[in-house]
Amino acid sequence: MNPDAQSLWRGPQWAFAVLLAILGMLGPFSIDTYLPAFAGIQQSLDASAVQMQQTLSAYLFGFAFMSLFHGAISDSFGRRPVVLWGLAVFTLASAGCALSQNIGQLIFFRAVQGLSTGAGIVVSRAIIRDMFPPSQAQKVMSQVTIFFGVAPAIAPMVGGWLLVHSNWHAIFWFLCAIGVALWVINVRWLPETLHLNQRQEFNVKHLLRGYRQLGADPRFILLALASGVPFNGMFLYILSAPVFLGEHLGLQPQQFFWFFVLTIGGIMAGAMVSGRLAGKIAPKKQIRIGFVIMLTIGLVNLLANLVFKAHVSWALFPIAVFAFGWSLMVPVVTLLVLDLHPERRGMASSLQMCVGSTANGFVAGVISPLVMHSTVGLATASVCMMGIGLGAWIFMRKRWPEIGQAVSHA
Repeated sequence: MNPDAQSLWRGPQWAFAVLLAILGMLGPFSIDTYLPAFAGIQQSLDASAVQMQQTLSAYLFGFAFMSLFHGAISDSFGRRPVVLWGLAVFTLASAGCALSQNIGQLIFFRAVQGLSTGAGIVVSRAIIRDMFPPSQAQKVMSQVTIFFGVAPAIAPMVGGWLLVHSNWHAIFWFLCAIGVALWVINVRWLPETLHLNQRQEFNVKHLLRGYRQLGADPRFILLALASGVPFNGMFLYILSAPVFLGEHLGLQPQQFFWFFVLTIGGIMAGAMVSGRLAGKIAPKKQIRIGFVIMLTIGLVNLLANLVFKAHVSWALFPIAVFAFGWSLMVPVVTLLVLDLHPERRGMASSLQMCVGSTANGFVAGVISPLVMHSTVGLATASVCMMGIGLGAWIFMRKRWPEIGQAVSHA
């Protein structure tokens, strides 16, 4: 934690949390905003379905790759420059997407978008731990989680509205405008939170030594899996929403918002409960509760889809409950990751995000197309995604039972 933290931000804590949360939501928001325009873009640019999928994969893998470096660079040069440069590149890439004349150009600029947007979520997590002691950090991280989880749910609705009232180019001009606004806001308000005495030497050998230190720590790998992979149990349904809601549940596009409202409600409720529990119960207990909720509702959802034909009267609620369990536990797991190696919080945030975004890319490019045409397949894949995270958490708790044991009131 920065020893001068109290003097760096003199406004209310909630305002700082909102600033960081908006930075954190930019990446997931940009993933899904253009999904409703897939068909329109494909026709406009004379692209194939495979090429359109590449626009998504290019973004996700660019996001995952550069996430390896955003935090490490911020450990050396500071948090603020990385955020501002990331926003500037994102803004230019969004304009490039809007001006694209063929599918190759769009794929290229989507990749550049992905390379830049990770700066917000990666560095904002490190900033939280720079500025707040553990219990307060959990509260702020819970608020950021609300935005991070809500972003992929509301993004298709925003994109759909822009598509209906304008065209697909307007979606990317909208993202460009967001980039400009965020850059101006952060130039004015975002403080530099990394103390000069806490900066790491920037050279290749030092960076490789840091990556080797984290990558060789099984605690880090297990916690990164526990925080990053279960999100896909919910994200899978968001990616598959047009088929899941339209084909399986028979909803009209204008009725899709019910799915997103319920999912957003689950995320917000779980994150708010997580914030209220900060400093009151042991982190391990809160994580266990979150996983129990996800496991129980995941199995109930799978059984229901095996026995009954999916119907809108019940099929949306398990996803909302799953979202509640995920947002209840993920702020705590994220803080445990950041505190394993306090001197490398930026790098730890980078690697943690890389694990999660790589899983997101794999689910978007491979898992979702394979299972979206079967509700049983969707439910099974959702349970499996959660099971990977649960297995990682159980193994780590047995090997290192002291992690997550203490209740921090600091």
